[in-house]
Amino acid sequence: MKEKIEALKNGALKELNNLSKEADVLNCKAKYLGKKSELNDLLASLKNLTVEEKKVIGPLLNETKKELENAFNNKLTEINNQINYNFDETLPVCSKTGSLHPVTIVAKEVTDIMKRMGFTVVSGPEMETEYYNFEALNVPKNHPARDMQDTYYLDNGLLLRTQTSSNQVHAMQKYGAPLKVCSPGRVFRNEDIDANHENTFFQIEGMVIDENISVSNLVYVMRSLLREIFHQDVKVRLRPGYFPFTEPSFELDCSCLICGGKGCPTCKNSGWLELCPGGMIHPNVLKESNIDTDKYTGFAFGLGLTRLAMMKYKINDIRVLNNGDVRELGQFGIE
Repeated sequence: MKEKIEALKNGALKELNNLSKEADVLNCKAKYLGKKSELNDLLASLKNLTVEEKKVIGPLLNETKKELENAFNNKLTEINNQINYNFDETLPVCSKTGSLHPVTIVAKEVTDIMKRMGFTVVSGPEMETEYYNFEALNVPKNHPARDMQDTYYLDNGLLLRTQTSSNQVHAMQKYGAPLKVCSPGRVFRNEDIDANHENTFFQIEGMVIDENISVSNLVYVMRSLLREIFHQDVKVRLRPGYFPFTEPSFELDCSCLICGGKGCPTCKNSGWLELCPGGMIHPNVLKESNIDTDKYTGFAFGLGLTRLAMMKYKINDIRVLNNGDVRELGQFGIE
C-alpha cells in the first residue's frame, strides 16, 4: 500500500504542476482530496487493516493528505499573486457612483443568509445536457412533465437550463451525502413575457440530504429564510404541487408585499405570489447519484431571486429588471 500512496501523491503533484488556472486547480483538488477521491477511500479502508499496519499506513496517509493540501493551497496563492492589475492613472474619474443590479443585491443577501445557515454555495453550467436538466431529475425522455417547461434547445446538442435543479445532480455526484448546498443562477424558459413572466430570470436552489430529514425541516428552513430576507415575519401558505424530482411536492406562496395582499397585476390580483416550490427529493433522484435511500432522505426547494427583487424593491413589472435602463435600475444603489 505504501507504493500505491506514493504513486497517488506523485501523480497529484505532477498534474498540479501543469495547471495555471484557479478553476483547474480547484477541480484537481476535488479529484485528489474530495469525498470521492482515492485518498479518501484509502483512509476509509484503514479499519480493515491490522493494528500493526494501521501504525504505519495511518500516519503515512495523514502526512500525504497534509502535503497535498499544502501543495494545492500554495498553488492557489501563487496563481492569485500573479494577477496583474494595471490602471491607467490618466483616465478621467467618473463622479457618478455605480450601483449593483437589484437581482445581484438580493442574490448576495440570500446566499449570505444561507451560508450562515450552514449551506455551501455551488454553481453549474447554464448550457446543460438533457441528462442533468431532465433525466437525472426523474424526467425521462418523452415524459409529459417536459411540456411543463418550454425549453430552448441548442444546435450543439445541449440546452439552456430551465432550472437550477440541475446543480443538485452535479453536487450529489461530486460530494455524495450528507450534503447541504445552495446554488444561485440564471435560467431560461421560452415563455410569453408579461408583468410577472420573463424568458430569462434568476433562481437559487437549496438542498439538504442527511439522515431523518422530513417535511418539517423543509418548512422550517424556508420560513426562516424568508424571515431573514424580508426582516419580518412573512405570511405564507403551503399547498400541494407536482414536480417529478420531489415526492411529496409543495408550492409555498408568500403574501404579496407589493400590494400588501390586496391584489395587483404582479400577483394576478390574488394577493399571493408563488415563491418557493419544493419538496422531499424523489428516491429515484437520490439513487441516480448513488445515494443510499435506506439511510438518507432530503429536501430541495427553488427560490425565485427575480421575484424576490421585485417584492423587496416594490417593482411591479418584471421587464424593468432586464431592460438595461440605468435610470430605473440605478435608483436602488449599492447595499
